Amino acid sequence: MAYRDSGGLSIRLQMAVAATLAAALPGGALLAQSAPPIDEVLVTATRRSESIQEVPLNISAIGADALLQQGISNLVEVSRSVPGLFVLDQGARSANAIIVRGLNADPVGATEFLGNSGGGTVATYIGEIPLYMDMKLEDLERVEVLLGPQGTLYGAGTLGGAVRYLPRRPQFDSVEVQLRANAFTLAHSDSLGGKGGFTLNLPLSETFALRTSVDYLDDPGFVDYGYLVREPGVSNPDPDMSDPAAVAANLYRRKDADYQRTWSGRMALRWQITPGVDANLTHYYQNQKVGGRTVNHITSFGTGPYESALRYPEPNERTNRLTALELSADLGFAELTSASGFSEFNEHGQRDQTDLLIGLQYSYELFPSFSAFTRERSKEKRFNQELRLVSQHGGPFSWIGGLYYNTLKGSGNSREFTPGYSQYLMNTGASGVLRPDDLEYFSRSHTELDEQAVYAELSYDLTDKWQVTVGARYYEYDLRTRDATDLPLLYTTIVGDRGPDDILLNYELGGQKDDGSLFKFNTSYQFTDDVMMFATVSEGFRIGNSNGVPLCDPSAGGQQNVCAQPAEFEYFADSTVNYEVGLRTQWFDRRLTLNGSIYYVKWNDPQLATQTAVGNTPITINGNGAQTQGVDLSFVAQFTPQFSISGSYGYTDAVLSERAPRLMRMITPPGYDVAFIDGEKDDRLPGSPKHQGNINANWDIALSADWDLTLNYGVTAVGNVLTRVGGRGGGEQLPGFALHSLSATFENQSWAVGVYARNLFDKYAESGARLTSQYAQTLTDADGGSVRVRTYHKDIIRPREIGVRLTYDF
Repeated sequence: MAYRDSGGLSIRLQMAVAATLAAALPGGALLAQSAPPIDEVLVTATRRSESIQEVPLNISAIGADALLQQGISNLVEVSRSVPGLFVLDQGARSANAIIVRGLNADPVGATEFLGNSGGGTVATYIGEIPLYMDMKLEDLERVEVLLGPQGTLYGAGTLGGAVRYLPRRPQFDSVEVQLRANAFTLAHSDSLGGKGGFTLNLPLSETFALRTSVDYLDDPGFVDYGYLVREPGVSNPDPDMSDPAAVAANLYRRKDADYQRTWSGRMALRWQITPGVDANLTHYYQNQKVGGRTVNHITSFGTGPYESALRYPEPNERTNRLTALELSADLGFAELTSASGFSEFNEHGQRDQTDLLIGLQYSYELFPSFSAFTRERSKEKRFNQELRLVSQHGGPFSWIGGLYYNTLKGSGNSREFTPGYSQYLMNTGASGVLRPDDLEYFSRSHTELDEQAVYAELSYDLTDKWQVTVGARYYEYDLRTRDATDLPLLYTTIVGDRGPDDILLNYELGGQKDDGSLFKFNTSYQFTDDVMMFATVSEGFRIGNSNGVPLCDPSAGGQQNVCAQPAEFEYFADSTVNYEVGLRTQWFDRRLTLNGSIYYVKWNDPQLATQTAVGNTPITINGNGAQTQGVDLSFVAQFTPQFSISGSYGYTDAVLSERAPRLMRMITPPGYDVAFIDGEKDDRLPGSPKHQGNINANWDIALSADWDLTLNYGVTAVGNVLTRVGGRGGGEQLPGFALHSLSATFENQSWAVGVYARNLFDKYAESGARLTSQYAQTLTDADGGSVRVRTYHKDIIRPREIGVRLTYDF
């Protein structure tokens, strides 16, 4: 049965939105005449500094004060405040997918394999440099989110939008020092957490300044790994659970295994070479160590809600480095910007691979002590260069033009180990030789990408109220890949035609070249100083790639293998066409801001996640078509000089527009025999809710001449999410949930002391699922013992956090 209806938004949130708007709108009864206008928010999304109310695009901005008051510290929390943007929250260890306006057809468990991309539908910018990183949000000016393709305005072209992290730049006129500290407790955790850091701004002359910021996060984690194998290849991963002695002899427990330790920092030097030429040299660094997944195995193993049944620790470490040089020069008629960035990404980790191998049905489970783990490593080096001219002359014409170049070199390898399995095979009659390292699978990949683009926008004021913009982008890319895999244990111990340590890699060459054009049309009309309407048609694009799996050899017969059929070897570019109409309005002497838009997105040749027919390896294929349509709404109401409420609501209806053959693997228990099923026209896409929204109330109270108190209460809510296209193939519907937060901050000129609670009512909610519940089966080993397959698990959201935070500025 296919799921198509997502259900509704949290009733409490709907009531809050309705009550607020009802109170605010009729004559502005609750908007006191003494209330000041809402502060103007300046953004640079269009490459010019202007009020967000004057930007004829769908844009949201969250400033430094709002980030602090609402406790927003990462991109997951940003997405809860921006209608149309959703991030699959699968914990710090996973590569959480960024989904804009429902542009996702991948099962929610597929984000484990995204690498350093966030899914590729959104470009993330750090300053002027496009680089994906789930950046810790400290010492930022603001975060800007643009929805809809931006390839004629920004160097990096994407399907759905752009997220911009805008750090504070060094200042020439003042010494600034800020110290910050935060201590917190986490429900279901045995330890305290904390984070701390500092920012220093130091003018070195009237034209030269330094700014540096360093922060450290020590998050204790809250998920226990309760069934870890004590001695791999010797201990039984499935002892008699009713016998405490057998459990203690074979298994051990690790409390709060999903801990996180993150260092992040930035050092920036700014030099005003002349009054019209400004240079910023910045180095960014972030190192994140995570101990495990935020998952449970309630269905497949009967664990508690904050307990995993995986057999191995799953540590992971990611390091991002970026050195950026940003130059701007006032040429009079235009501003010239040069943005150069060199970045490095390194990641390595370990994960439990036992269940995938058992599911291949090669009888691994017969070995009573069978377990397997994978160690993976990946690296990327990237150079970006963008040159941009933005007109500054007067007159009805204005324009933007740019050149963009991106080069990437990446490599990775994956090694699967099956401890003790080679010896077991020898003991049971294998004809080969012992493989001492028990290396069962090895793969290596190399990628090189050269990408360049030229883009431009031309705007013309038809009247003083009506403007029209046209934009174009020409791009081309050249992608080259080399991929190889080997099955060392198969050919050493079973087939027996290799030495005990041999690895044989036959590289498969791949890659693709492509070029094309994208276009944009935008127009806006300013009905009054406070009411503007805009309409946009824009095109987006995402490059293709090789799947990194060698082609199947027909001569291999029925031997165990991991390979791709011709249609599985690579996937190609996909594209979008975004149609949108929006309003930006302010009312009651600008005490109420109401903005909204409606949109329709046509998604051509969508890139879809599936698996190979041989070996169950994750790959990507192209579908025939999908579409999404919806509504984005946001408001800010200043009721009194001290009290304001803001909120947003997004509705997204994303479906396949064409049948997608062989999209999903499904099994029919007992056993793991695989059949491929199709996605059908009008099937709802997975990974994001139909409904999402938030409400934030902010109250400023003057306690004395020196001290103020700021109270903030917020609730964010999302509707239900499908785990697979249409809920087919054993997919399911994850229930929606609402999260409440509360904070109180006492501050004077130097000190800010705050207490806060996030997920105030300790809501338990599931944010993802790996594969389907059909995988939760019990098999039998050679001794007649039970082997419980744990492929299926649920991702869970962060429980209640209560903390105290301090900042001191001097």
